[in-house]
Amino acid sequence: MKEREFVSVFRSSKKSDTYIFVRRGQEWEELPESLRGIFGQPIHSMDLIMTPGRKLARTTGKQVLEAIGEKDFFLQMPEEQDGYVVDFKRKPEQRNP
Repeated sequence: MKEREFVSVFRSSKKSDTYIFVRRGQEWEELPESLRGIFGQPIHSMDLIMTPGRKLARTTGKQVLEAIGEKDFFLQMPEEQDGYVVDFKRKPEQRNP
């Protein structure tokens, strides 16, 4: 793992709140085809210098750098939320607020 890496962050055109971190200048076609198909067209969000101590909203710089070192990318998916599933079998007054 490098002590610092210049990375580019792209958001997915297909999945909301889904981002991919790659080395700046990474060729999109060099990433796995299955990942590219699921991710869709990458939309550039930002470039930044990643260090192991950098704190991000849902991860750390260390995790990003390790993933880029191993796989050439770090994929950030949306957090799961309890509100995704609604219990339709219960009456409204029985559901948790």
